[in-house]
Amino acid sequence: MKKIIILFLSVLLLGTLKNATAQDNTPVRPEAPYLTNKNIPAFNLLLADGKNFTQNNIPTSKYTLIIYFSPDCGHCQHEATEMVKNIDSLKHVFFVWAGSRSLPELKEFSEKYGFNALPNVVCGQDQQYSIPSYYQVKYTPFVAVYDNRKQFVKAYEMGVEIPELLKLIGTH
Repeated sequence: MKKIIILFLSVLLLGTLKNATAQDNTPVRPEAPYLTNKNIPAFNLLLADGKNFTQNNIPTSKYTLIIYFSPDCGHCQHEATEMVKNIDSLKHVFFVWAGSRSLPELKEFSEKYGFNALPNVVCGQDQQYSIPSYYQVKYTPFVAVYDNRKQFVKAYEMGVEIPELLKLIGTH
């Protein structure tokens, strides 16, 4: 009887450890619209200067990243720090940072990381909450990668490390 209990607890513990360490960014909702419609979704961001920025304003670039974030999210701050630190390797990428927090909070985040000085970065408020709805965002930062034809390549539901991103865009 003791052996059965030990075996049961061992199997239970191994299953728990496997789930706790699994972090493969596999979509948790396979029915999410971005998995069936490969085009960049429609959105309308309010920028700090009061102008609107939509999917139609995305310039031609080798890649486009749509990043849904929150200014007070530590992982989002890390993502921004790493992106700016590696911006020379990412000049062929256009970044759309979208959040739903207040415009002053988003502006402060943008200024803190120097987005306003980068020609390939835009940061704005998603007032209609269209981006997190479309991607069914569960965690921030959420990162969706699109190619030069504005076709979906890959999503990272819990952010992406820069070396992994460079590997993806270097081979795609």
